[in-house]
Amino acid sequence: MLLLAILNGSARDLWYKKYVGELTAHQLSTISLIILFWFYISFVIKKFPPQSETQSIYVGLFWLLLTLTFEFGFGLYRGKSWAELFADYNILKGRLWILIPIWTTIAPFIIYRIKF
Repeated sequence: MLLLAILNGSARDLWYKKYVGELTAHQLSTISLIILFWFYISFVIKKFPPQSETQSIYVGLFWLLLTLTFEFGFGLYRGKSWAELFADYNILKGRLWILIPIWTTIAPFIIYRIKF
């Protein structure tokens, strides 16, 4: 998922951000990453199926922990403040990034329910 996120962010910054602006590019990249994660998580759940709904929930919670650890850890390492890091999660200002950790958490369960 990390590689998909990096490729998605690179496409946003190097390709379409200059045409649509920062906020719209952020929103588009959030939606495209959710779609990319759908395909990736579907592949992983099919290849390594959880043994139960409960286990699929634990997988989602583990991925949430990894996602937030990377997001905030790497952001702090790069010198960003907590305020800057939390700004991407402010849905009232059009920032949709909160959907990524939400999707990362619930997708294993949803995909497990659809496929099994």
